[in-house]
Amino acid sequence: MQEYHRYMNNCSYIYGGENMKKTTTIRISSTFPASREAVFARLQEFKTLQYVAAPYMSFSPVSGNEEMVWEPGRSYQFKIRFFSTIPMGIHTILVKDFSAQDYTIYTNEKNRMVPIWNHRIELKEQQQQTAYSDIVEIGAGVLTGIVSWWAKHFYRHRQKKWLRLLRNQKGD
Repeated sequence: MQEYHRYMNNCSYIYGGENMKKTTTIRISSTFPASREAVFARLQEFKTLQYVAAPYMSFSPVSGNEEMVWEPGRSYQFKIRFFSTIPMGIHTILVKDFSAQDYTIYTNEKNRMVPIWNHRIELKEQQQQTAYSDIVEIGAGVLTGIVSWWAKHFYRHRQKKWLRLLRNQKGD
C-alpha cells in the first residue's frame, strides 16, 4: 500500500488507505556540564534511564537483567509504571542506532497506549560541555495531544535529573 506524507504545524499525517495516524514531534534541549564522552558513557547504562525517568516512569526489564547493555538491532521489553505506581503494561524499545562515532542514539519504541514513540538523542560538544537534545515523535491516535504534553514534562524532568546526576558526579 502506498503512503503519502504531509507535514503541517510540526505534525505528520500518514495516510495508508482507510487508517490515518497522527504523530507530533517534541524537542527538549539542555546544556550539560560534562563532555560528550562522559554523557554517552552514562547513556549506555540502564541504571541511568531508571534514575532520570523516576518518579514519572519506572522501567523494569521483563528479562530481569538490570545489567543489560544497549545494542543496535536489539529489542528490549520493560514493565512500565506511570508515576512509578500505575502499571502500564509492556514497553518495547528497538535500538536502531547507538553510535559512539556521532554521539547519536535512535530508538523505535511502543506500548499498548502509544504505538509510535521514536526517540532520538543527540549530543554535541559545546565548549567543554554537551548540548543534549531529546527529539521524540509520538503517535497515540486520539491521545497524541495529551501524550505529547506529558512527554514534554517528562523529558524536561529527565534533563533536570541528568543535570543533578552530572553535578553530583563532579563532586565525587
